[in-house]
Amino acid sequence: MIIILFLKILIKFCFQGFIMKKKDIEYFRELLTNSLEELLSKADDTVSGMTDPKENFPDPTDRASLESDRNFMLRIRDRESKLIKKIKKALERIENGTFGVCDKCGEDISIKRLKARPVTTQCIECKTKEEALEKALGL
Repeated sequence: MIIILFLKILIKFCFQGFIMKKKDIEYFRELLTNSLEELLSKADDTVSGMTDPKENFPDPTDRASLESDRNFMLRIRDRESKLIKKIKKALERIENGTFGVCDKCGEDISIKRLKARPVTTQCIECKTKEEALEKALGL
């Protein structure tokens, strides 16, 4: 499967030139880099906020509210942590020339889809098929 994907990419490079224009690649590199920096900054703020001295609440309701807010914040940061990993992988794909190529079928991912979700690794057709299969299997 990997060999077939590699050959499709190689053929596109040889016969069609670059998969995306250089300006498109630079646009996505800048977009992903800015997103990564913003997320890393938020993560630092969360860590520093969590290490602040704990407040003492005489009212259990106030304490429960604080704990609920912290748990909510940690869930958000966990999702952001996963996004950070995806952004780093997307930046790696830009560097190795596979950004914008579907992992499943080897076809180009549309610029429109990449603008909506720059970390995507699948074209809309393959992602739709995958989601339909997951839904059918109840995953």
